[in-house]
Amino acid sequence: MDFYIKEDIDKIINELKPHYKSIAGKNFLIAGGGGFLGPYISIIVERINKILSKKSKIVVLDSFINQSNINEFKKSKNVKLIRCNIINKINIPGRFDFIINAAGIASPYYYSKYPLETLDVAIIGTRNLLNLARKNSSKLIFFSSSEIYGDPNKDNIPTKEDYRGNVSTSGTRACYDESKRLGETLCYIYNKEYNLHTNCIRPFNIYGPGMKKNDFRVLPNFAQQIKKGGKLKVYGSGKQTRTYCYIVDAIIGFFKVFVKGKPGEIYNIGNSKPEISVKELVKIICKILKEKKISYSLIKYPSSYPPDEPRRRCPSLRKAKIDLDYSPVTPLEKGLKNFFKWTNLRY
Repeated sequence: MDFYIKEDIDKIINELKPHYKSIAGKNFLIAGGGGFLGPYISIIVERINKILSKKSKIVVLDSFINQSNINEFKKSKNVKLIRCNIINKINIPGRFDFIINAAGIASPYYYSKYPLETLDVAIIGTRNLLNLARKNSSKLIFFSSSEIYGDPNKDNIPTKEDYRGNVSTSGTRACYDESKRLGETLCYIYNKEYNLHTNCIRPFNIYGPGMKKNDFRVLPNFAQQIKKGGKLKVYGSGKQTRTYCYIVDAIIGFFKVFVKGKPGEIYNIGNSKPEISVKELVKIICKILKEKKISYSLIKYPSSYPPDEPRRRCPSLRKAKIDLDYSPVTPLEKGLKNFFKWTNLRY
């Protein structure tokens, strides 16, 4: 089975029709292209290649330490794979219109295990890509994170892009939060000092087919536990709230940033509703998978997982709506059904 659902790709392609001309014939460099999001970007550009006469070339940079998505790229003649770590000098021939920096360690389990590597990729790696973008006069899109807001107070929910955050420079989550903040600062400097077109994307809890089962985030964890027939393990009180954005809506939003984002601007991409607790999420999963007879239990945070997670996470999408005409449409239950159907076959 593919790492994606064909109907999802069809929906994305259909929604992006007004932007084909802005993508056709453009060359893409995707750092971190072997993760969760990168392959979707490659596939969409590939599909547009099949529709239009002007063909885009795609170069994917990744260390491919986790091999799970590498085979998806071997199927295409228009995708060139380069194994590399972006903290090393990047010297790639050819001109790129878009340089997408989706590299980094995003799972709390892994960034708490590799804090220095997390910082290096987001700081040294991002600067290397910014220098390449400056040389090519490319647009550079930096994938940041909603984590840069830290733990917003109630007056800043939904959270706007101009909120400066309630964060800490210490603690097991700090390496990830601060790495993304520094990456954004580098983009800001290159935009102001060199007039380089940069955009930063702050994704909010994106989920869907393609998530690796060893990701250790909430939905892959639940999917594995369901597959094994065990109880769902909810960390902490289960009262922490999130909004969840299905991959179809997220990828559409990302491409709109690529082609419509204003120079130097930052955009939240995600879903602004419903904001639900993890316990409420479990109840929805139980409803849509009622034949599984799922139960759950509250457990203490394991030592391998950072306990100081934000109490609430919910984006304001007003800026993305105004600048990009971005509005997510996939109902949560529909997205979850797709995800668990996929994981049942893939995990």
